[in-house]
Amino acid sequence: MKISVLGAGAWGTALAIQATHAGHDVKLWGRDAAAIGQMRASRRNAAYLPDSELPAPLALTADRGQAIAHAAEGLTVIATPMSGLRETLAALPPTHRTLWLCKGFEAGSGRLGHEIARELQLGRRVGVLSGPSFAQEVAAGRPTALVAASEDAGLAQAAVDAFHGERLRVYTSTDPIGVEVGGAVKNVLAIAVGVCDGLSNVAPDAPGLNARAALITRGLAEMLRLGLALGAKAETFMGLSGLGDLVLTATGDLSRNRRVGLMLAEGLAVPDILKRLGHVAEGVYSAPTVLARAREAGVEMPITEAMVALLEGRLRAGQAVDHLMGREARPE
Repeated sequence: MKISVLGAGAWGTALAIQATHAGHDVKLWGRDAAAIGQMRASRRNAAYLPDSELPAPLALTADRGQAIAHAAEGLTVIATPMSGLRETLAALPPTHRTLWLCKGFEAGSGRLGHEIARELQLGRRVGVLSGPSFAQEVAAGRPTALVAASEDAGLAQAAVDAFHGERLRVYTSTDPIGVEVGGAVKNVLAIAVGVCDGLSNVAPDAPGLNARAALITRGLAEMLRLGLALGAKAETFMGLSGLGDLVLTATGDLSRNRRVGLMLAEGLAVPDILKRLGHVAEGVYSAPTVLARAREAGVEMPITEAMVALLEGRLRAGQAVDHLMGREARPE
């Protein structure tokens, strides 16, 4: 299969590596011509995946038109941040079979990926590839399971054909709404769990493992409520893109969103945290949009609300936890 991956960050590079190892004709596009030149010469993505060698057959280009044309009869994978999804989708012919990897709601519009594609009238040959996955582990060939969600069964099967193998399993779903809601909300919840764990490291009477379990469980309930309000299927949130991705992002040491929470617990300001990270932590940018979309749908999301207040400086880390624990008793 001819596959083009648009976006040479960690995740796009990792999937390009795996698809090349699977024997596909893969072209990886990045907008920085100098960086692409360095990657071509060193066969490494030094900025994002320095420990992973790029296989010799993997083609690299800074010409997006060339990359788009390459996958005309194959599969296009968009690996940009959420902020770049609309512009990238708009550049594609409507006949392309297209998956995106980005997770979150679009800032400003509050749209999910499938809603953006609908606005652009791209038809049904689009979908999302998501699930519990750190790019470093995928690039290294460590066992991983993902879910490809689309209203088009043929597109979901194309994702299986492109990426499914001995070390990377791809399941299919007909619920792109649920898969996208899970991918968006889990980043915000991972910040909350990072705050909880960070506070536990600095004070003996701070939240502990019990609180972490409560945050993950009640966070999943928030995710489910929003998903159902937007038209998702409940069972999706018990799967890879719901519970699976939430557990990984909330507890895994490679999670940038979790690291944001840990540093918030130390009292660091958000600009300083982002400078230390050096890479995008989607939860920071999507938290206000998640909350706005929840309010629009009439859905209560107290953990998300507390994280927005914390990120905006209206609450300190300890106060955010106290705010959540001080809520009135109610049936589960």
